Amino acid sequence: MNYAPSLPTGLRAGALLLAALLAGCGALPDRPARATLYDFGPVLSLPQAPADAARLPTLALAEIDAGARLESPQILYRLAYADANEMRPYGQSRWSMAPNQLIYQRLRDALAVQRTVLNREESATLARSAGRVPRTLRISLDEFSHYFESPTRSSGLVRLRATLIQSAAGGDSVLAQRSFVVQRPAPSADAPGGVKALAAASDVAIAEVVAWVDQVR
Repeated sequence: MNYAPSLPTGLRAGALLLAALLAGCGALPDRPARATLYDFGPVLSLPQAPADAARLPTLALAEIDAGARLESPQILYRLAYADANEMRPYGQSRWSMAPNQLIYQRLRDALAVQRTVLNREESATLARSAGRVPRTLRISLDEFSHYFESPTRSSGLVRLRATLIQSAAGGDSVLAQRSFVVQRPAPSADAPGGVKALAAASDVAIAEVVAWVDQVR
């Protein structure tokens, strides 16, 4: 009786291991889904100042202060009908950068329509070279969340505090301060709906801040 030749023990063990690995490949979990990134959308146009409008005084815009949760790219929501004190992050959705940075960029563009806007380093350079210290606008971002009044009703909630400061050799003085609270309805009860509502609320809040700064004398 003829017998088929058997594989050497080492080769047989290697073949079994290879078969096990190939079989295991089909059981590997899928790669985790990549988070979706959002921002406020492109600025297609900015309001134009009247041709005969005088340029407003130069302004320094400080980096926007925010708590630790608002200095991260998480998109946050509150379930006010369950526990309004708890901030929760959406799992697979993120801002492209932290909310305070998104608002800073948008606010700087809006202020620059009728004036020169400097950051703090540029303002310090101007003070050293020309002896002029422009006013400084400081913003504190206190709330930036997708706010659910009920499971089906929600809005983008933005709350910030603006402080206009004049620096001088004798120290800083507060010229004016005001808080702004803006809500805009969300078109859907999910992360994309919250993003749209927060972008809309931010644009309104920024417009209100610009109008306020322009009228402070």
